[in-house]
Amino acid sequence: MQHFFFQICFLLFAVLYIVSYFIITRYKRKADEQEDEDAIVNRISLFLSTFTLAVSAGAVLLLPFSIISNEILLSFPQNYYIQWLNGSLIHGLWNLASLFSNLCLFVLMPFAFFFLESEGFAGLKKGIRARILETLVMLILLALLILGIVWVASALIDNDAASMESLYDLWEFYLPYLYSCISLMGCLLLLLCTPVGLSRMFTVMGQLLVKPTILEDLDEQMYIITLEEEAIQRKLNGTSSMVEYQTVELEQELEKVKSKKTNLERRKKASAWERNLVYPAVMILLLIETSISVLLVAFNILYLLVDETAMPKGSGGPGIGNASLSTFGFVGAALEIILIFYLMVSSVVGFYSLRFFENFTPRKDDTTMTKIIGNCVSILVLSSALPVMSRTLGITRFDLLGDFGRFNWLGNFYIVLSYNLLFAIMTTLCLVRKFTSAVREELLKAIGLDKLHLSNNPRDSETKPSANGHQKTL
Repeated sequence: MQHFFFQICFLLFAVLYIVSYFIITRYKRKADEQEDEDAIVNRISLFLSTFTLAVSAGAVLLLPFSIISNEILLSFPQNYYIQWLNGSLIHGLWNLASLFSNLCLFVLMPFAFFFLESEGFAGLKKGIRARILETLVMLILLALLILGIVWVASALIDNDAASMESLYDLWEFYLPYLYSCISLMGCLLLLLCTPVGLSRMFTVMGQLLVKPTILEDLDEQMYIITLEEEAIQRKLNGTSSMVEYQTVELEQELEKVKSKKTNLERRKKASAWERNLVYPAVMILLLIETSISVLLVAFNILYLLVDETAMPKGSGGPGIGNASLSTFGFVGAALEIILIFYLMVSSVVGFYSLRFFENFTPRKDDTTMTKIIGNCVSILVLSSALPVMSRTLGITRFDLLGDFGRFNWLGNFYIVLSYNLLFAIMTTLCLVRKFTSAVREELLKAIGLDKLHLSNNPRDSETKPSANGHQKTL
């Protein structure tokens, strides 16, 4: 049975690893095909980053796989072909996800970063061995620093005999306490990214899909954008004594105009059903999913106030395959899975939409290995905190298994209640701000405040070329 368990885990992880490898190589900057020292270091860092991204994908799939497995075992308890799907397999996957998340977060990713930046100590012969030696020394110093910080923080928070005794237990106290802190930071990051991402999803899908052409003349817009492109192109070709920064600005403006032209051409080529049916349906679907998420969080707040079993660290509940954890059975479980994936996608979109992480966004065939490592760490933190956030917000009633359910802060009523309240308030505010932006702009125009250049875009107050090539001051 144990041999069969490892076969299933290896097969699942192999699929995730292959998919992760293709994703990273799509964004990684293409380097020379030389077999030099830097190429070997980059290849090792690439494999470690791929491993981390595969673990992140496994952490995302962990809760949906457990929910659907519980419903399958409940519907077909005696089926011979699903006997391999049992409680021990689910518990084992949760433990492996926790173990590999710790391994990637505290060992593999720091090693990949330091190994990529290392050059070897002065006085030693340059090479792979010297770089590995420097990397190991840096890892030891980093571990001592982190252990010292955790030791001091623990001594300040719990200054009693039992806590001081546990400070000397590395495996049973240090690592679970440290991972609990990382999980709390990941949940706080999700609390910041997910509401922004839920409102940003409407804009992202609007850019991917073709909008309906209501009271719009695409031919006229195409004519105007073509004139703008020709005017900017004449400026670039006609003035050789232009200052360098002005040339760069004109090139950026030309790229924006070409992008707008491409979008207009795509809208002209789109069919009627794609313009008038797909776009409204997707927008309505996003609105329904977001509304359901907020309603579930609101109901969970009420449950927390009246029932202590609503706490994420509550009772263990029934085992896997013994009872349905959703009121609506298989349909409710499918809805929970959809919402979990939707929250994860929204959190990633919100993460890259924050101003602090804008320059962190990977670009196709132009992302350095250092930035890839940073992105993999960020995705790992978000994905590891996703099951905890989903259970804390009441998106699902599936109990956290393994080390995910042993975090100390999950038993604090005030932290869990505050988390739910902040999520509901922030999501509502982001959605209100998103859907009232057009109304606010029209109100500003109506009372004349739009002339004060209150927009956040610094380029709004600059001069822009008009359709006939002349300068027009806003």
